[in-house]
Amino acid sequence: MHLRHPALATMRSNIAAIEWPPVSIGVAGALAALVEQHDQSQWLAAEEIIARQYRQLRSLADYAVQHSAAFRARLSSAGLQPADLVTPDGLRALPVLTRRNLQQSAGSLFCDGVPDGHAPVGHATTSGSTGEPVVVRRTAVNQLDWWAFTLREHLWHSRDFGERMCAVRANLNSIIRRNDWGQPANLLFHTGPSLGLPITTAVHRQLELIEEFAPASLLIYPNALDALAKLIRDERHPIPSIQHLRTVGETLSPRIREEAQQTFGARLNDVYSSQEVGYIAIECPDTSNYHVMAEALLIEVLDGRGKPCAPGEIGRITITDLHNFATPIVRYDIGDYAEVGAPCGCGRGLPTLARILGRERNLIVMPDGSRHWPLVGFAQYRELAPVVQYQFVQEDRTRVTVRLVVERGLTSEEESRLREHMQRALGYAFQIDFEYLPDAIPKGANGKFEEFVCRV
Repeated sequence: MHLRHPALATMRSNIAAIEWPPVSIGVAGALAALVEQHDQSQWLAAEEIIARQYRQLRSLADYAVQHSAAFRARLSSAGLQPADLVTPDGLRALPVLTRRNLQQSAGSLFCDGVPDGHAPVGHATTSGSTGEPVVVRRTAVNQLDWWAFTLREHLWHSRDFGERMCAVRANLNSIIRRNDWGQPANLLFHTGPSLGLPITTAVHRQLELIEEFAPASLLIYPNALDALAKLIRDERHPIPSIQHLRTVGETLSPRIREEAQQTFGARLNDVYSSQEVGYIAIECPDTSNYHVMAEALLIEVLDGRGKPCAPGEIGRITITDLHNFATPIVRYDIGDYAEVGAPCGCGRGLPTLARILGRERNLIVMPDGSRHWPLVGFAQYRELAPVVQYQFVQEDRTRVTVRLVVERGLTSEEESRLREHMQRALGYAFQIDFEYLPDAIPKGANGKFEEFVCRV
């Protein structure tokens, strides 16, 4: 039997003059109930979690087949009925929903209404790293899931709601100062103040503002964190207040994780999420695994033949959103790759991913057409040449452009050694052309930086 998380005892009431026990009504009440349920459901046996997922999937499919023309056509073309989806084998008989499918069929995929209690319906728009913009309708239940998993992440990693929190985000246009952390934390807890910084803020200015604010936790994109950590190391100017680092929005490389933790003297916790489906996986508080948010999502990791990967194997991530009754996202190929994890030693029954490897566009295409996660040998770059920043852009199956920011011009010998090292790391003697940039390699149109971009 697992005891209630101790931090839940600090929940506040949203009814005037009621201090103890706390009583919440409305959205806060529903959120409190869901957080409490998640505190228990995480400890269910894996088999029980799977059984409940497929029971929920049957409810979703029964509704969607009546209210979504595109979903109804999908099932029909596969020769399936909603009842056929209630087992792993039955679900795999349904062809995956690609990003392009979602983009082209969005209008007919949307349900013509939502069940009682799911309204209001909003929209989530994302271009992803593939450059294919999609629009997904999401409901109040999806928002509630998002908030509950946000609080789960805080609780798992033992953050003190009374401390100061700073977030560096891509969706902010100006500096935001608040007396609390904002939703959802302020719905259930008394919190400390928060600072929001646009990701476009110059790194030197970020450092000044963060140091002045002295937060205990920092939420930031991995590559923005990398730039901030480098500046701190260069200026030997630590921020001792920071106890928790949180990364979102990009694939977190082992190098960035290790260097950031050393620079800040704080543990880093990563979150895997998307605009289309919300929280996908959160790092375990006890191990290095990522736990899938199985109360809302059913995740499949599939090999090149569409078969489920075993622990230790890498495959494409396919997602079924069990609670979205506005846009039936069933077997959605989100374009990311991950390594399947083994059952977690923490005792939670939630499925695990050992690593999140990123988008398909981040995979290298070998001359024979095979694709895999690229190894680029970055750990030795500084030993070979004064490389400050790099980015690989694969132009075709035999040619790669490496964009470099360097401290000074490279000698022909340095270029030759660097090129040979990169070819060995990539596993093929690609034609490598260097392109030098004067300051920093720009981010993509989506505000994200990618170390490896494939244009094949």
